[in-house]
Amino acid sequence: MLFRQYFDPKLAQYAYLVGCQKTGEALIIDPERDIDRYVEAAESEGLRITSVAETHIHADFLSGAREFAERFGTKVYLSDEGGEDWASNWARDGKYDATFLKHGDTFHVGGIEVQAAHTPGHTPEHLSYILIDRGGGASTPIGIATGDFVFVGDLGRPDLLEQAAGMHGVQEPSARQLFASLPRFQELPDYAQVWPAHGAGSTCGKDLGAVPQTTVGYEKLYNTSLSVAELGEDAFVDAILAGQPEPQTYFARMKRDNNHGVPLLGSLPRPQKMTVTELEQTVAKGEALILDTRIDRSGFMTKHIPGALHAPLNKSFNTAVGSLVEDETVAIVLIVDEAGVEEAVRDLVRIGYDHLVGFATPETLTRFFDRGGAASSIEEISFADVAERKDDPGTVVLDVRFAAEHASAHIPGAVQASYTRLPSYVREEGRIPRDGKLLVHCMSGGRSAAAAAFLVREGFDVSFVNGPFEAWHEVGEVVSGTPATTAA
Repeated sequence: MLFRQYFDPKLAQYAYLVGCQKTGEALIIDPERDIDRYVEAAESEGLRITSVAETHIHADFLSGAREFAERFGTKVYLSDEGGEDWASNWARDGKYDATFLKHGDTFHVGGIEVQAAHTPGHTPEHLSYILIDRGGGASTPIGIATGDFVFVGDLGRPDLLEQAAGMHGVQEPSARQLFASLPRFQELPDYAQVWPAHGAGSTCGKDLGAVPQTTVGYEKLYNTSLSVAELGEDAFVDAILAGQPEPQTYFARMKRDNNHGVPLLGSLPRPQKMTVTELEQTVAKGEALILDTRIDRSGFMTKHIPGALHAPLNKSFNTAVGSLVEDETVAIVLIVDEAGVEEAVRDLVRIGYDHLVGFATPETLTRFFDRGGAASSIEEISFADVAERKDDPGTVVLDVRFAAEHASAHIPGAVQASYTRLPSYVREEGRIPRDGKLLVHCMSGGRSAAAAAFLVREGFDVSFVNGPFEAWHEVGEVVSGTPATTAA
């Protein structure tokens, strides 16, 4: 048996390649949409991916299952649990070689037995996959691919359908489903390995560990949410629902597409490298969204193309774009170093942004400005400035951290509006004041930089607060323990 784990650090997502060297067959579990890298990895090991298994209908990335089925005729294994709303409808018309699994169903990849275990709670249809290496002589599990059921240190959040997909009144029943699923994990042998779908940085849970895998026995001892479950169902429900981070805007779209059919990708988009003249023409037309990926947020604030969004090409790139760009069909032009183009393209197609029409390097951007190209700026201030200005007439402090962060410590009178949900807050009358000045801050300046650019694009008068929130403690009062004014 061959086993490989593939990690996407920006989505904190794990996919798994499981292969039988004797037959040359391989299974990929929870692949992302740009499948070429998995195919190449399997071929380098002398394997061919013959099967794809999905643990559930994902909310944070587009699945590669349909891409495999369309391009290679790969057999897909999907859940037949959870009801008609969670049916992976894209695979039910007979076009693809699809098998829908119930709890206890098994299939084989060469000498490897894969058993489906229905583990609802994060989602109603959720399956985990227990692997037994029969070809290697084993009769007991080597491990379990837990998807978004069990993570290192925590469990998958049961409130996502309500918070991201707008399904009201389901989070408490889902939490109770999750509690009822726990024995299916706890009855496994302590030595069995645990292969989760996400690690630290994912908003599919709140206390995910950064270790890439674990064991059943270790999680029984140290998993925070499993420990709370020992106090009983009601205590577990209260704890698992408390303090969950606000999910990104794009999660609802991922649920829709992964259920009804991810658009086929084929090859990766190849955005055209723009000259200064082409960039000038594009800006003049005003039809494309400019995504400025420069890491230097102060440089962006000093000078950028009017209406550009600030989405640095770092670990938060997907979150920033997916939270602030609701229209996945919009034409996108990147400001990015040429060496980072493929990285940015892969990041964007994984969350459904395919209309990537061009890119300009930072050097081209400088020449654009030198030639008199349209430029805009956003005032950058410190927390000391906030202390001086926050009580000025018409001035509002806007805290774009998560609600739990805000509740633990915030500036008196600050309005809370997590940057992962800003587009919906902007549409809600009175949620974010449109009259006067917004002083936008977060914990370190990264989230507030993206939020400030978005709010300016939406017509707000904004000052960007750069620096660590700890600096506020030196200049002003901190309120903690209960939320202040909130936009959540």
